[in-house]
Amino acid sequence: MRAVRPLILGLSATTLLGGASALAADMPAPYFEPLPEAVVGGWYLRGYIGMTNQSVDKIDNVLFAAPAVFQFLDSGGFDSSPLFGAGVGYRFNDWIRVDVTGEYRGKAAFRALDRYDITGDGIWDGTNDYSASKSEWLFLANAYVDLGTWYGITPYVGAGIGTSRNTISHFQDVNVPNNAVAYAGDSSKWDFAWALHAGVGYEVTPAFTVDLGYRYINLGDAQSGDLIASDGTNVIYNPMYFKDITSHDVYLGVRYAFN
Repeated sequence: MRAVRPLILGLSATTLLGGASALAADMPAPYFEPLPEAVVGGWYLRGYIGMTNQSVDKIDNVLFAAPAVFQFLDSGGFDSSPLFGAGVGYRFNDWIRVDVTGEYRGKAAFRALDRYDITGDGIWDGTNDYSASKSEWLFLANAYVDLGTWYGITPYVGAGIGTSRNTISHFQDVNVPNNAVAYAGDSSKWDFAWALHAGVGYEVTPAFTVDLGYRYINLGDAQSGDLIASDGTNVIYNPMYFKDITSHDVYLGVRYAFN
C-alpha cells in the first residue's frame, strides 16, 4: 500500500503538469505595444522681438575730398531701436536646423558733428551738425547647430546671409555758425547682409520653445537722398553715405514645431 501511494501521487503530478502545458499552449502569446519613436525632425514657425545696438564705421560725402579740412568732433552713432521678426524653419535632427526670417528694424536716430576749414589757414569756418533716421527690412537664411540639451535648455550657435533694405530718412545738416541748413529726401538701398548667432532655447513642451538670442549683424551701406540747401538756390547733387553699418542685437522669441 505504501508503494502504491507514491505512484498515485506521481501520476497525479504528471497529469497536472501536462494539463497546464496544454492550457499554456492554447493561450495566445503576450503582446507588448512598442513605444513610439521620438520625432526629431520637422517644420517649425518662429516669431521674435528685440532691440538693436547699432554703429556705423563712417559717413562720407564728396565734399569731404575737397581741399577743405573736415574734422569730426563726434564721428556719429545710432540710438537703439526695436526689431520685430518672423520666420519658418526645418529641423533635420537633434543638431541641425535652418530657417528663413523676415524682420522690420524700427527707426534709429543718428547724430554726428564735424567742423571745417575751407582754406586750410588753421581757422575753423563752421560746423555741420548732422541728424537722420535709419530703418531696415532684413531678410536672412540661417543655419544653426544645437549643442545638446540639459534639463530642457539647449544652447546653439549659427550664421546667416541675406539682404537688407536700408532706408535713411529726415536727413539734415545744420551749420549754426553760418546760419545754413541742408536737407535730403528719403532714400532706400538694398545691400548684402550677414549675421552670427548665439543663444539658448528652453523647451516648455515638445512643440513649444522659448528662445533668447544674441546676434551680430552687418547690414552693409546706406545713403540719403541728394543734399539740397534750405533756400533752394545752392543744390548739392550728392548724397551722404553711411558706410559699414553693424549691430549687436538681442531678442526674445518663440518656436512652435509641427511634430
